[in-house]
Amino acid sequence: MLIDSFIRYLTHEKRYSKHTVSSYLADLIQFEEYITATFNLTIPDVKHSHLRSYMVNLMEEKRSETTINRKISTLRSFYKFLMKEGQIVQNPTGLLKAPKIPKRLPVFIDAQKMDQLLDSENYFDDGFPSVRDHLVIELLFGTGIRLAELISLKEADVDVYAGTIKVLGKRNKERIIPVNKPLINQLNIYVEQKKLQNFNNNLLNLIVTNTGAAAYPKLIYRIVTSYLNYISTNEKRSPHVLRHSYATSLLNAGADLNAIKELLGHASLAATQVYTHNSIERLKTIYKQAHPKA
Repeated sequence: MLIDSFIRYLTHEKRYSKHTVSSYLADLIQFEEYITATFNLTIPDVKHSHLRSYMVNLMEEKRSETTINRKISTLRSFYKFLMKEGQIVQNPTGLLKAPKIPKRLPVFIDAQKMDQLLDSENYFDDGFPSVRDHLVIELLFGTGIRLAELISLKEADVDVYAGTIKVLGKRNKERIIPVNKPLINQLNIYVEQKKLQNFNNNLLNLIVTNTGAAAYPKLIYRIVTSYLNYISTNEKRSPHVLRHSYATSLLNAGADLNAIKELLGHASLAATQVYTHNSIERLKTIYKQAHPKA
């Protein structure tokens, strides 16, 4: 099957993450179901007009511009692969145009509010679930790691003496992130608490559930959402918001943009530059508040 071959290529040759591969697979299955049901076609028989029909269908379903662009990117990669493998003689995605994505500034939470949450004794207790939740928030805000990176983090990836963590990012690229003393202290407290639970397994993952199983995305989402409810009225309260908050805090404190790029594990500086807009908006607000002629 052509989709299976492409997925093997992404997994073994491109070495994409499981999350990325799953997204590609879901997009391609949906596309195949559409062209089969609508046109009774197989993947190699698809023309540009069929792709256009698929795009229109996505728009009618009120899919966001970001989602549609991702699906277009998936199809472009897929048909490029089929051309390379000699499965088709013409790429139908050549004239496909992606819809423009409205520019949106990353949602972030002010560093003072995060300090209020993490330093207060009102939100966390000494029980294992609470200690774990505290560490989850500290790690996401204190290192800017992605959700998938947090879940895959192992105890051995933490070097408490050097004050660093080793993160396996997208496309299996490793990076070393420095962590501060409060986070190191929280890590030590958590690891000790975890040992006291006497979980009946040899799981190497750092973050685990109340029963000692590996943490999963919905658990992390629930943890982050529940605690951010205390300090934020933002509609978005996801783990990625804490990544945005980390980057924005560094930039506002004067960190070099290239250094932030390396810490976040971005492939290009363009992905990091979006945070400069938040910093500029903050400077405008300060100017309006402080300048007599504003």
